[in-house]
Amino acid sequence: MLLVECDDRPGLVHGITGVLFRSGVNVVGNQEFVDRTAGRFFMRTEFDGLVDDSAIVPELKSILPPGAVMRLSRLAPKRVVVLASKEHHCLADLLVRHAFHELNAHVLAVVSNHAVLEPLVRKFDLPFHHLPHADLPREVHEAEVLTQVQQYRPDFVVLAKYMRVLSPRFVGQFPARLVNIHHSFLPAFAGARPYHQAFDRGVKVIGATAHFVTDELDAGPIIVQQVVPVDHTHTAEDLVQSGRDVEQMVLARALRLVFEDRVFLCGNRTVIFD
Repeated sequence: MLLVECDDRPGLVHGITGVLFRSGVNVVGNQEFVDRTAGRFFMRTEFDGLVDDSAIVPELKSILPPGAVMRLSRLAPKRVVVLASKEHHCLADLLVRHAFHELNAHVLAVVSNHAVLEPLVRKFDLPFHHLPHADLPREVHEAEVLTQVQQYRPDFVVLAKYMRVLSPRFVGQFPARLVNIHHSFLPAFAGARPYHQAFDRGVKVIGATAHFVTDELDAGPIIVQQVVPVDHTHTAEDLVQSGRDVEQMVLARALRLVFEDRVFLCGNRTVIFD
């Protein structure tokens, strides 16, 4: 598979597919998009057959604009470390999907600031690292987490309801490789018990957002959002359960898109080829 991002100009699709044709491969799927505001071209091309990277890469560079970003992907499973705290629902869903090979990923380990989820993780024969944060300065605890994560050399780090704010230093180690999930009420109902806050306000929809993590809290490029309707018959506990359900679905879909190389970044927005 070939992934290309560059400045837009006429003839890009023709030129790129021509290089692939001359390489003897068969294009079986192609998606492209031009962001007219940014003047950027994005293309994801699937093909059958083997290519000689040393031959095809120089030819592609010769027909692409200066500064083009290009990558050949074999869609190998991504190496993933999961960060979690106490809530089990997103982590449990990911572990089940991983066990049944529904994610294009190898979950290598789970790191948590609480021990409560260790029995769950052990059921899936995965390493669990408990790094308590109590009585530790934030930067000390975060350094411990970073050291533990980096030993696995992950392609991506997934925050499955990890309830700690990460510093720019941590985030900078994994640019566009940290994926987070949270409820979609933000900036409303921030803080503790958001679904109970929403119940008190009589909201009519609840939802979830999966996004890349950046230095600005919960403001990174959005990958997937989804909402479900609620009404006056729903209790606060009903909202909590519905919120958990939609968070699971949104995170799983976002990870599928990311792990299958379907997501491009365009500033603080995403281009997604589903």
